[in-house]
Amino acid sequence: MTLYDLELSGNCYKIRLFAALAGIKLEREPVDLPGGAHKRSPFIDLNPWGQVPVLTDGDLVLRDSQAILVYLARQHGGHQWWPDAAAHQGEIMQWLSTAANEIHNGPNIARLVDKFGYPRDKARALEVSDQILPLIDQHLSEHDWLALGRPTIADCAMFPYIAVGWEGGVSLEPYPAIRAWIDRIKALPGYLAMPGID
Repeated sequence: MTLYDLELSGNCYKIRLFAALAGIKLEREPVDLPGGAHKRSPFIDLNPWGQVPVLTDGDLVLRDSQAILVYLARQHGGHQWWPDAAAHQGEIMQWLSTAANEIHNGPNIARLVDKFGYPRDKARALEVSDQILPLIDQHLSEHDWLALGRPTIADCAMFPYIAVGWEGGVSLEPYPAIRAWIDRIKALPGYLAMPGID
């Protein structure tokens, strides 16, 4: 399996983190986004969206970090990470959706503005962060993990852009339960860091 990867991308890091935790071997193929490699062949032939990450596994080509997490967990990670029961899958999926929506539009966009100079609405990103992080903190004040009482791909999906939110001016100081959750993830066997996360 090959992961088309960017070191500083939180979406790519989700995949690297999960693979490390689940003991899944991935070949990494760096994609030179600043050089425009994501907009030309051979990468654009794999993903016409022109975005990383992309995973190839034999003839299978998958884009989107949440989809890749589900595939890897079901195909290679075991039931701990992606269970069979529909209710349990739904519990995980609600967090994958939160990662793709509120976390993307909150801490991620704020980081894109501050760290990479993207022309986005920083004020709106901070508003979204201020709305979602208290809800997550409340949930984690009552649960050690986001779903099913154990680490799942829900945690892998949500972790990166929350943990590097400080790079966009999103402070976790008001959220002790989130900070404790981050420490629990870092303590998991096989944990793998990324730049911006100690």
